[in-house]
Parts: sequence; structure tokens; C-alpha cells
Amino acid sequence: MLKPHYPITTERLHLRPFTPDDLDAVHAYESRPDVTRYLYWDVRDRDTSREFLAKKATRTAIHEEGDALDLAITLRHDGSLIGSALLIWTSETHRQGEIGYILHPDHHGHGYAPEAAREMLRLGFADLGLHRITGRLDARNTASARVLEKLHMRHEATLIHNEYVKGEWASETIYAILDTEWTP
Repeated sequence: MLKPHYPITTERLHLRPFTPDDLDAVHAYESRPDVTRYLYWDVRDRDTSREFLAKKATRTAIHEEGDALDLAITLRHDGSLIGSALLIWTSETHRQGEIGYILHPDHHGHGYAPEAAREMLRLGFADLGLHRITGRLDARNTASARVLEKLHMRHEATLIHNEYVKGEWASETIYAILDTEWTP
């Protein structure tokens, strides 16, 4: 089980549960085609963002396989919400998880995604006791691949045209890191 104390603090960020007050900031990036281009879902209207925000707000602890932490990434210096970070417990038997992240494009290129994702790795390995954590992405998403490489995750596979997403075949790239390879 994993129930962190919030906010989780990194050098420049706070990771905390989402609240209904985050709607404007969440919708600001969920409504952008450049953000959703490589995601399974398309741009969201305000009502859809509100609906998914309500679900995100409940994902604050991991009790069993399939549960997730879905946390708001905020800047420590002013509290601005700039994205989200995700940790999913994908297998109890095999002690595996998956991380993910989304950042508003105005905040790309500052190292915030690796900083937040590094904390999700720490939670998965140190607090949940996972053995292996993956990151899955659309193979065309080279920026996200660079984030995973900065975390010392290894490229394990590219599955060619394995999913039909948004009316086209997409290839999926998988990165992973083991607990024995991770350094806090």
C-alpha cells in the first residue's frame, strides 16, 4: 500500500492531489492538440476535463493492483499547476508499475518532467516496493523518450503498428528500469 503525505516536495516542484479548483489549469493543457497528439484521447472540452478531473482527484493512494497515483505538478515558487504525474501499480505478482506525465507546453524544456517522473520512480521503488517500472509512449514522441532516457530508463522495445489510435496505426515504444538499476 502507498499513501504519500502531500504535498510531495522536490527541488522546484510540489506534487499533490488534484482538486476541483484545478479545472482551468488542467483544461488549459487538455484542450491543446499539441498536448494530446500522442495520447490515447483527443482534445477535451471543458465538461470532459471536469469529468476526468473528478476521477484524478480520487487517485491519491495505491491499495491494490490497478490503483494509481495521479498527481498535479505545481511550481513551488508560485503554486502554478503545470501538468500531471502518474504511477500505476500494474502487477502485484510481478511487482511492476508504470509512470507517465503530461506537461503544459509553456513549461517544456525546463527539466520539470524528469524531476516529477523521478519522484514517481522513487515512490514506486522505495515506498511501494516495485521491482520494475515502465514508461510507454507513442514512438513518434521523441521528447517524452528523452525524459525517460534522462531517468536512465532503457529502451526495451518498439512495437510496430500495434495499436489503432485516432484513425491510424501507431507504434508504441517501451522503456523500463529495475529496482537494482535505480539510484535515488
